[in-house]
Amino acid sequence: MDLTLWHYAAIAVLGIFASIINILAGGGSNLILPLLMAFGVPPDIANASNRVGIFFQSLTGIRGFRNAGALPTHDLRGILLPMIFGGLVGSVLASVLPNQILKPALLVCILGVATLTFLKPQLLLPPQNVQERKVSDTRGAAVLLFAVGIYGGFVQASTAFILLPVLAGVLHYNLLRANALKLVCTLAFTVVALAVFIVQGQIWWDVGLVLAAGNAIGSMIGVKIALKLSPNTLRTILFVMTVVAVAAAFLK
Repeated sequence: MDLTLWHYAAIAVLGIFASIINILAGGGSNLILPLLMAFGVPPDIANASNRVGIFFQSLTGIRGFRNAGALPTHDLRGILLPMIFGGLVGSVLASVLPNQILKPALLVCILGVATLTFLKPQLLLPPQNVQERKVSDTRGAAVLLFAVGIYGGFVQASTAFILLPVLAGVLHYNLLRANALKLVCTLAFTVVALAVFIVQGQIWWDVGLVLAAGNAIGSMIGVKIALKLSPNTLRTILFVMTVVAVAAAFLK
């Protein structure tokens, strides 16, 4: 299917909105991937091309949080190493699975994680008045980060909803600092995934660069309004829109 100017405009606008969601909490790719597939983009191409936008969104968001003094850097090595190795495993799986398996797998993962977060909102609430922990001093943290990296390398969508509970609930970062770290982690496994998808020739650069423009704009907006929206309201809106977008892709 040849994409029209209207398709590109819709992708860019939704890219802005999805990026704002990603900065504030996560799950913006829940909207992007089903939309691309509904527009006729093959699932493997949609999954790969989305990473171009995520790359630029992460760079822009990290800069915003760093300028605001909200980016913790004392344990980046401990956090990023398992994420990178996990991202490599997940992206290789995503690059070789046939579309007949990949499309339902992507959509089931997206809907399942969104449902879990909607039903258990406390997963995103960090403990109060506790000291931040290093990965090396926390039992099971490296394994959890590796598992999240696999998921992020495989599908990207909703990765924040399983990463934030690790950063906030296990490592005890407050939600603002956890959100900033989330972007660094996302950038790490996105770089790995992009390398795999580029080698496999699975990126449509026109779609990826349009997403990148929208995501970068949305990221700048999202950093400025981070944590000002009610998490419960955001989760409800995100869940409803996820169900609609996934249903549209399944009916395609």
